[in-house]
Amino acid sequence: MEVSFGEEIQSLQLGAGQTFHGEGILAITKGLLQSGVSYVGGYQGAPVSHLLDVMVQAKPYLDTLGVHVEACSNEASAAAMLGASIHYPVRGAVTWKSIVGTNVAADALSNLASPGVTGGVLIVVGEDYGEGASVIQERTHAYALKSGMLLLDPRPDLARMVHMVEHGFRLSEASNMPAIMELRIRACHVRGSFETKDNLAPAISTRQLIQEPAGFDYMRLAHPPVTFRHEKLKGEQRIPAARRYIAENGLNELFEGEHKDLGLIVQGGLYNTLIRSLQQFGLADAFGESKIPMLVLNVTSPLVPDQLERFCEDKRAVLMIEEGQPEYIEQELATLLRRAGIATPLHGKDLLPSAGEYTAEVMSQGLAGFVEKYLASDAAALGSARAWLQGNAQRRADVAKAVGGALPARPPGMCIGCPERPVFSALKLAQQDVGPVHIAGDIGCHALATFEPFSFGHSILGYGMSLASRAGVSPLMRRRVLSVMGDGGFWHNGLLTGVQSALFNGDDAVLLIFKNGYTSATGTQDIISTPDDEAKAAAPNKAQSLAHVNQTIESTLKGLGVQWMRTVHTYEVDTVRATLTEAFTTEFQGLKVIVAEGECQLERQRRIKPWIAGLLKKGQRVVRVKYGVDEDVCNGDHACIRLSGCPTLTLKDNPDPLKVDPVATVIDGCVGCGLCGANAHAATLCPSFYRAEVVQNPKWHERLLDAVRAPFVRLLQAA
Repeated sequence: MEVSFGEEIQSLQLGAGQTFHGEGILAITKGLLQSGVSYVGGYQGAPVSHLLDVMVQAKPYLDTLGVHVEACSNEASAAAMLGASIHYPVRGAVTWKSIVGTNVAADALSNLASPGVTGGVLIVVGEDYGEGASVIQERTHAYALKSGMLLLDPRPDLARMVHMVEHGFRLSEASNMPAIMELRIRACHVRGSFETKDNLAPAISTRQLIQEPAGFDYMRLAHPPVTFRHEKLKGEQRIPAARRYIAENGLNELFEGEHKDLGLIVQGGLYNTLIRSLQQFGLADAFGESKIPMLVLNVTSPLVPDQLERFCEDKRAVLMIEEGQPEYIEQELATLLRRAGIATPLHGKDLLPSAGEYTAEVMSQGLAGFVEKYLASDAAALGSARAWLQGNAQRRADVAKAVGGALPARPPGMCIGCPERPVFSALKLAQQDVGPVHIAGDIGCHALATFEPFSFGHSILGYGMSLASRAGVSPLMRRRVLSVMGDGGFWHNGLLTGVQSALFNGDDAVLLIFKNGYTSATGTQDIISTPDDEAKAAAPNKAQSLAHVNQTIESTLKGLGVQWMRTVHTYEVDTVRATLTEAFTTEFQGLKVIVAEGECQLERQRRIKPWIAGLLKKGQRVVRVKYGVDEDVCNGDHACIRLSGCPTLTLKDNPDPLKVDPVATVIDGCVGCGLCGANAHAATLCPSFYRAEVVQNPKWHERLLDAVRAPFVRLLQAA
């Protein structure tokens, strides 16, 4: 991984009385070390990937504390690490993106939650939900409820977040329940400061080893018949113990307000948004002081009945603000109030949307109904909020009118020079020969091919699951089905659920593996097939990919029994096209694997830019490839753009006043990958593309040749 977290690592070493400044997820990481965590693991993925990335790069410092760090192959293996805390009084923390990551880890989590834990366990999940999400719109709450785990949802304030990390471990130990801490995208990236404490070297660590294993205890196994006892323990001992700890340590926060006959109950992670929304009504100030009393649930499971009943019993009405569906908290709260004989009207999803992220605007629309019903006398408050909401709507309408309709969608796209784009160009061309094929997609950068100009992918069912997902389709399809996955997906799940199954069943399938050398979509973290540092240092100026250096994927496939395998370089569009066509049409029956090599362009640029800068600083000759379009030759067909989709290949006005069609052009930002030229050759497009070499610090004979040529070039241009 080429990205350096040097500054972040330094901030992890701050001691007692110093001040931390930075992002929420890094504050959480600091909180783990202040809590005496013994081991940390996880699987990378936004929005919490910084936690694991920083920990991996901070291994030399963590070794001094005796903290073990493990970069896990998937979320299931990360969750399984927590088994260390079942028998031993060691604190462990793992992290991943939820809800997809929690789905993968669900089996291990269930088997962990059944016997319970001795040492504190904290699972930090990025609750990837809402407008900025990249996954399915589900919540972690259901897992906490079904498996009997604690669920923390801290108020997005760095001091409070770190406080909840420290208490999360203690709460886990007091109740013997694993704790999940969910962090929304905005909480991960909220910035602030807090006063730090010294990091604690754990009592049991890589420097203070366990001398003897724990004795055998059948009650510590998630295995019948003791699982029936575990289920009773959850309700009889663990949840009551958790509730006592939550109440005694004030983990949920009560904020008083002047309208004492009303109340707001809110998930901790939504607190900042709620304050912003209340400000539109004049019901909160810039310092977070609310005029309506609030109960902030920094622990959303289990709920504390006594606390909720006391808050609601003397109120004219209470609004429960809970994001997502089903409304687990609202339903449980309604049951608690009913059983306690409290008749306070409870509002929630009747005023707020059942699904979707609660932004300040969405929340204000729900609050407007609550304020209108119970604070009708405060017309000014309601009027200012209505004006704000109407102003937002009017601005959108004005913009739509100005552009002649709704703004066009701006879906994400592959990076400039992405090695995966040329493969999809080749696939477009191959289907012209063999006909349309069913394409099983996968999680990763290649999932961006579902957008135009490719629009490829009939299904995405999980990371590394593409080959497995076509098992029901391919036997019923006249043409062979194509499955696409990256090297990250291959190691995460694809090898076992896809390749092994296809070989075992003798399936006639086609698998395309993008071998770009990293788990690129999650932040270009290293994997087992990443070229090592020695290979990168030995060839910093490699024009082509370094992906071929590490043959772990190919060796694994051969060892497993794959007989038909081809390796292609992604930028050679014509070769990739021919290889795909061969895979679709060959008489060979069985699994056919195409390994498409092409180093992630982000990592390649991070690797070669410092090398080029060093050469220029020394005054050495550097050649940079630049592609362009001859405006006089371009006929305005734009087939090149439809085949490529590269952001640097775009349109501009035709310089010829007699032609109205815009011409193609290559703008600044081109990294010289050569895709446009390769497409023009493979698809037999117009010969308008040219390849130029920009020479910096040229040799003396090149300067002389240029001086001779320049007058003739200017003469020809004038003519």
